[in-house]
Amino acid sequence: MPFPGSPLRHPVYIPLSSLTRSKHAAHSSDQVAELDPTVFAHPLRRDILHLCIVHHLDSLRQGSANTKTRGEVRGSGRKIRPQKGSGKARLGDGQSPMLRGGGVAFGPKPRDFSTKLPRKVIQMGMRVALSARVKEHNMRIVESLDWPGTKTKDMVRRLDELGWDQKTLFVTGKDVVPSGLKRSTENLYKIGAMTAQQVGVYDLVKWPQVVLDVEAVQWFEHQLTKSKVDTRNITHTI
Repeated sequence: MPFPGSPLRHPVYIPLSSLTRSKHAAHSSDQVAELDPTVFAHPLRRDILHLCIVHHLDSLRQGSANTKTRGEVRGSGRKIRPQKGSGKARLGDGQSPMLRGGGVAFGPKPRDFSTKLPRKVIQMGMRVALSARVKEHNMRIVESLDWPGTKTKDMVRRLDELGWDQKTLFVTGKDVVPSGLKRSTENLYKIGAMTAQQVGVYDLVKWPQVVLDVEAVQWFEHQLTKSKVDTRNITHTI
């Protein structure tokens, strides 16, 4: 049936996976996650993604390059030689940009490279980035990202079993990343973990595969949906 508030668009269904091994894991393939089409089936807009990524990269620039002008270079202001009579070109003081050791003409000065982007454009960028991962079949949904151990080798073995050994970003809807997941993946350069509040458009584009828990899906739908609805149960059994 159509999604509430969007009568012409149907929900997006993704099979539910399980990060941990459990006796109920055999039934996880029978469950699917129902996603809001206004968030996870948005029309792809490469121009919006470009704006959001450039906006993010601009904010990372330090802008600390600094050169001295002729007025900031240390030295005397005495004229080097007389204006006339030497047969050479006329010169002023030793800080002239034409001389070695002098000031720099039109050199860089500290500046702020950050740019502004409307909030609604950034929200659309999040919808487009999430929808692109769904369309590429590179988004996974799990019930929870809680990991019982802290050993990296156990996590690597489990990711190999799931086929998630490529570059993967784990996103949780909780306030902090679960300690077990954080400690077992912090030494893996191909694996990243962060909260839904920390994720930006650049992160969703940078990581080829994204794994969300149910709370992260609910957080994104609450923040990005165009039809405000109450928190719902997104998991269903086939």
